[in-house]
Amino acid sequence: MMRQDNGSRGHGRDESEEERADRRWVELLQELRVAQTGVQILFGFLLTVAFQPRFADLSSTDRNIYTITVLLGAATTGALIGPVSFHRLLTGQQLKPQTVVWASRLTVVGLFLLLCTMASALLLILRVVVDDSLALWLVAGMLLWFVLCWFVLPVWARITRPSEK
Repeated sequence: MMRQDNGSRGHGRDESEEERADRRWVELLQELRVAQTGVQILFGFLLTVAFQPRFADLSSTDRNIYTITVLLGAATTGALIGPVSFHRLLTGQQLKPQTVVWASRLTVVGLFLLLCTMASALLLILRVVVDDSLALWLVAGMLLWFVLCWFVLPVWARITRPSEK
């Protein structure tokens, strides 16, 4: 049985705007749990690198790449934890739909920053392991792979979805 005032506005579900926001919030939290775990492990690893004996042997270029990587990792962490702050500070303010929108935007920013962090970390590691020019090609290949998986395929699926009747 369909409700008369379902508030779904063509979203394919019989739910109010608040119910939709609640569902989207739960889905976003699940996505963030996955991303945050990976970011925390990567960031924790990055923080320990400076205290390793071989760190002193790194070139100034590699130290600069390391510094940029740590800053990108910190920015990524901030963006992916930001939705938690939004939720906590706005709970009870009747702003759930807006909170979900802003948290979703922060998550996309966090994914972009994670892409940059991963590329930078790979560059740092691969410069130590292989020739510099090979390292650049390998990082470029991985960067393309991440962009394909994280951005191109979802956008392609969105564009090519069957039209609603």
